[in-house]
Order: sequence, then structure tokens, then C-alpha cells
Amino acid sequence: MINTSDFLRYNRPMAMDEVGILGQTKIKTARVLIVGAGGLGCPVALYLAASGVGTLGLVDFDTIEIHNLHRQILYHEKDVNRYKTTVATERLKTCNENITIHTHNEKLTAENTVSILSNYDYIVDGSDNFSTRYLVNDSCVDLGKTLIYGSILGFDGQLAVFNHHGSKDLRAVFPEAPDPKRVPNCSLNGVLGTFTGIIGTMMAHETLKVILNLPHLHNELLLIDTKNWVLTKLQF
Repeated sequence: MINTSDFLRYNRPMAMDEVGILGQTKIKTARVLIVGAGGLGCPVALYLAASGVGTLGLVDFDTIEIHNLHRQILYHEKDVNRYKTTVATERLKTCNENITIHTHNEKLTAENTVSILSNYDYIVDGSDNFSTRYLVNDSCVDLGKTLIYGSILGFDGQLAVFNHHGSKDLRAVFPEAPDPKRVPNCSLNGVLGTFTGIIGTMMAHETLKVILNLPHLHNELLLIDTKNWVLTKLQF
């Protein structure tokens, strides 16, 4: 599966004992769906595309707004009012023309989530609302799909791998979604653009480790306090 072009592009990761030709082949044949093409989804998509993930799916129904630009690094000023999935696909193809990208320019619902997720091996959730997070989680459980989860608020982030090789899912940590009206969000409380890059990159890194079958978060929730640089790992 690894050709001369692949070797020239990926010889640095393949030089690692943990990757090699076999590992890069796993990356090349992986099918990863990214839910949300926003602050978290942009760095996830960019690094997975650059790393050679063979098939990427992007789910998002939003258009680009000017306030997105400080943190959603795939988009430029001239892209305002265009669909995120369209622009993201264009940018990712300039990063790596050898990968396949599928766009799902629609909102995930109870009616379409299973049919969309079923076409991928790994699901990365970069969504920004609880209804989508729980819908994605429950669909991953039903389909037996691995879920890489990340979230941010202020300076605090979370990272976990759910439903992988028998591990627990989101509801083992948070059994029920909270009332959205009682939970702060980035729209009201703000967010630094660099922080979405930090957590998004960590999500992409954890996704690659899962693909490569390397040690990864297993029934563990990683809490990242970037204001004081404190990392806490909770077992569940």
C-alpha cells in the first residue's frame, strides 16, 4: 500500500519504531469522520490530512462567519458566507491531494446519524453542543465505532477515547446531558483561538495513536487546564 510518493512524504513518521511501513499503511487505509468543522475540527482535519489518513469525512452545516476566523484556521476572510465543508475540503486537498474527502453538509439528526457514521472506522467529535455529542456517542455505541472526544470551555479542555475495544462511553462519565440553558458556552464566555488549536491537535494525535494501536486514553478523561498548565487524568 505504501508507494514511492508515500515514502517521500511520510518517511519521517515511518522512521519511528512505533509507526514504520505497517503503521503508515494503517493510517492510509483509515476512514475517519470529523463531526464539526469549527475551532476543534479545523486542526483535527488539517493534521489528519497532512498525516495521510486515507479517507476523511466532514460533517457541518454552518457557513463561515467573521467571528470564526480567529480560531478556525482553515478559513480566510474571503470565505465568509461560504459553507465550511466546501472551503475545508478545498484547503485540505491543497495540503494533501492524495486523500479522499467526503463532505456531509447537513445537521446530524436521529434520522441520518447512523447512516453517516456507519461509513467510517473512527469518529472524532469536535461539536459544540450537548445534543450532538450525545447523539454521536449513542450512535457510536450502537454501531460499535470508536469515538475520540474533545471539548473546551474558557481555559479548560477535556479529551477522551470512548467505546474502543470494549472501553466505556460518554455516559459512563456524564450519564445525562445537562440543560443547555444552565451550561456556559464559548459564544457567551469567549475562547482564545490558540486553545482550540491545542485541544484539536491533541485530538488528532490521540486519533493517530488509536489507529496505530499505540497506548491511548482508556476509560480515562484527561482534563487540561491551560491557564495554569495542569493536566489531570481521571479514571472511570
